[in-house]
Formats: sequence, structure tokens, C-alpha cells
Amino acid sequence: MNDTNVLIVGAGPVGLTLAIDLAWRGIDVTVVETRAPAAPPEPKCNHVAARTMEIFRRLGLADKVRNVGLPADYPHDISYRTSFTGQELTRIHIPCRRDRFTATDGPDCNWPTPEPPHRINQIFLEPILFEHAAAQSRIRIVNRTSVENVVVEDGGARVNLRDLDSGAVSTVNCRYLIGCDGARSVVRKAIGAELSGDAVIQRVQSTYIRAPGLIDCQQSERAWGTGAINPRRSGIVYAIDGRERWLVHNYMKPGEGDFDEVDRDACLRTILGVEDDFSYAIISREDWYGRRLIASKFRDRCAFIAGDAAHIWVPYAGFGMNAGIADAMNLSWLLAAHLNGWAPSAILDAYEAERWPITSQVSRFAMSHAEAEIRRRGAVPTDIEDAGPQGDRVRDEVGRLTYEINVQQYACAGLNFGTYYDRSPIIAYDGAEHPAYTMSLYTPSTVPGCRTPHFRRADGGSLYDALGEGFTLLRFDAAADVAALEAAARRRGVPLLVLDVARPNLACYDGTTLVLSRPDQHVAWRGARLPDDPLGLIDRVRGAAR
Repeated sequence: MNDTNVLIVGAGPVGLTLAIDLAWRGIDVTVVETRAPAAPPEPKCNHVAARTMEIFRRLGLADKVRNVGLPADYPHDISYRTSFTGQELTRIHIPCRRDRFTATDGPDCNWPTPEPPHRINQIFLEPILFEHAAAQSRIRIVNRTSVENVVVEDGGARVNLRDLDSGAVSTVNCRYLIGCDGARSVVRKAIGAELSGDAVIQRVQSTYIRAPGLIDCQQSERAWGTGAINPRRSGIVYAIDGRERWLVHNYMKPGEGDFDEVDRDACLRTILGVEDDFSYAIISREDWYGRRLIASKFRDRCAFIAGDAAHIWVPYAGFGMNAGIADAMNLSWLLAAHLNGWAPSAILDAYEAERWPITSQVSRFAMSHAEAEIRRRGAVPTDIEDAGPQGDRVRDEVGRLTYEINVQQYACAGLNFGTYYDRSPIIAYDGAEHPAYTMSLYTPSTVPGCRTPHFRRADGGSLYDALGEGFTLLRFDAAADVAALEAAARRRGVPLLVLDVARPNLACYDGTTLVLSRPDQHVAWRGARLPDDPLGLIDRVRGAAR
């Protein structure tokens, strides 16, 4: 195989989205993957966050992604019951995809985004990304190939590629190497990064089953996710295709033995609430440990890591894959800026400076939520299934507490829109404090480093649809003179679009005439007028500040 500018190890959702975005920005990419082209992934991630859907929208993929998965009328709700077939305790209402853009009464409705979140399992998402990537002339995907003997040097990296069918080994040089190769990352080991944090928070015996008769056994309306809460077992069942395939998580109890020492069939039947004569077939076993681990560094010279290669945490809020895609989008525009010639290599220092702190923050939110859920699961009242007024009172109380804990993870506006970069070398800070956020709450803000707040333009179109491929200067007063900044951008070759828009009715835009939005839709600078040194601002945001 020929040498390449950018070599991505791993063709999961993170690696494929990174490759697609780099190609969209004009960069040639090679992706190496151990699996065959049509090999299905494990049925892991079930949720595409709003922020990720915004990215897919820009790349022309949002409609394809939204139109697969569960049937159009299948509720994306999360229902909590005494068992899958038992009494309902509470329900978090999330619109089905048919009603996604019209429903207004759910906890994640009316979010300030052109693309609300979408429930879809990775087994449906990944083929869409693969097909799109394979069709791009700038992307080459090499399947059934492993990466070995990684050598990272100042000017590039050298790897051995082993053909897993023939055993043949070839050596490839690349200018930049990116490990999107998961928890056992070869690239992470090569750069000398070590994982640290909380090794085991919980253990989950997870089983992917086919059970055509299960859907009709429910007492309540269908739901995308169905949590089972009873004194014997706690678990959750995810609808994969809305017909016959289900993913069942059995939360193992403290003191229980290894995964294979716990009676899988008995646990499944207890969670589902079915008798011994109910028939199902196991498709695969997906047992896993819940952890909170972060790599000590995300980069060594020309080599980077992203996604599970860089961080592993309990998959609450569905933010494992989504955080990995956020890593990829941050790295993509930085790398493309350098390779396209308008930013020095120093711009790449921003990747770790921006993403490592965010990873730490988000992982702690997820861990805190997991701990709250573990406490709740360990204190299920013994009379929760009893008939009569006392049982009703217990179910009401457990339902209330369960809703309060879990609506935060299933409608996590804070994690979608509230994260910010507060220590970046390529952001022009103005001394203003970034607004605090939680898993579910945030305050829209134009403080540099925050996500550029979304709004609808006067014609009803999305602000994000009008942003340029590079930097976009939002100008709320057409009389404001920005010629000096345009000239500075031209002088440095920095892509800059000036977008005249009417000021939205959002407090976060009050008092600000100009907002400079980065290629990744984070605020790079803001002001009532241009700074005294426009060229200095351009140099700051392209990683060339002196």
C-alpha cells in the first residue's frame, strides 16, 4: 500500500466520521479496519446525540440516519416497570421519529438545534457511515487488516499492516496517525498514554436476543428503552428493530461471581417477566464493565487518539460514541487547517488542550449518574410488586425517583450544548466567565469557547446551514466595518465568511455586534467592534499567535 497523509486506525463510527469530515475538508485519508466490509458491529450505542446529528446534517447524512432504525411510529420513550411485561412505574416521553420535529411536550423537545437526537443502534448507523465513506474519492478503506509495530517520530509515523487473510505484511509511512481503535488501542500504547481513573464501576451481563413474541407481552405502550425494577434483578431492555430483536442489560449485583457464573437465562426471564416456556434465541453475548478511564495524553507529535482509545466511561447519557465523534470533529478541522496550508502545526496543540478537560468533565457527570442509579437499584422495596394501596404508593415513589434520576441522562441538554473550551491556545478570551452546566441544564452563551448558540434566521432557516466551511463572522449590524478582518484573513489564507443576520431574540447575543464562529461551531471571539489588531486575532485563531 502506498504512503498516505492521514492514516486512521479503526472504521467504527468515530473513525468513519473523522474520515468523512476530513474528506469534506479536502484531505485524502486512508482508514484501516480489522473487520470485513460487511461485518456487522456489536449492538452497542443506541443513541445519536443532537450535537452529533448536527454534524451529520452538515455532512449530508442526517436524513439517512434518521430514517432507519425503529419503525417511524415506534415510541422513543423510556419506560420503567416492575419487569418488561410488568406494571409501569414511570415513563420519559421521547417522540418517535415520525413526530420528532412536530412534538413539543417531551423533555428533549424545543431544543435550540436544527437536529434533535435520534435513537438508532450502531448496527444500523455504522453501515450508513461506511457506505458514505466508501463512496468518497478522497477516502480509501482497507479492510481485514491490522496495524502493528507503530513507530512515532517527529515528522511522521511508520506502521506495519498485516493482511488478516493472507498474512502478508507491508510497511506504510504517514504524516499523521489517528487511533480510533477502541479500548485496546494500538495507537494509544504506541504514544505511551496510560489509562487512569475508576477501573470498575459496575458489571453488566448483556445479551442480544431474538424474541418475536416479546413485543405483544407488554401491559403498557411500547418503548425504545424499558427498565426493569424489582427486588430480584434490575436491568434494561432496548428495542433494536421494533419487532423481534432486543438488547437486554442485566446489572449484576455486588458480590456476584463472573459473568458466566450468573444464570443468564434466569436473569433474562426475571427482567423480561416471562415464564420458562417463553421462547427466545441468543444472537450474541455483549458482557461489559462500566469504567471511568481517561488516557494520560491524547497526542504524541504526529499521532493522536480519539473515542474509546482516549476515554472509556459508563455509557450513561449515550455519550461514549458521541464524545468520540466530538473528539474527531475537533481534530478534523485543526488537522485540515494545517494540511490545507493556512495554519501552522502549532494549531494541533489545541486538540488535547480542548478535549482532555471536556472528557474529564463529561466522564464525571456520567459516573455520578451511574452511582445514583446503582444506589437506587440497591434499594428496591420488597413490596414494589404488591397489589393494593401500599404497593401503589411504593410504585409511585420509585417511579418519581427513577424519573428524576434518568430524565437527566435521556434528555441531556447540558452535555449536548453546554460544554465549553476554557483553556485553548486558539480562542480569544475576553475575561467573561463561562456559564456552568449540568448533565441536563445549560445556558446559551457567546462567551468565547462556548458552542455558537443556534437560532433560526429571518427566513426560517437554520443558522448552522448558513455557516461557512471555515470561520464565519456573524454580523448583526450591516454597518459594522469588518474590512480589516477580511483583509487579515485573506493575507493569511484563512477561509472567512461574513454572514449578515438579524439579531435573534436571545439574551446571549445582546450587546454583541460581531461573533466569530469556528469551523466546529464554537465561538472563537466576539465584540462590539473589531479589535485594534485584526491580524493578531486571525493569527490567534489559526494557532500562530506570538
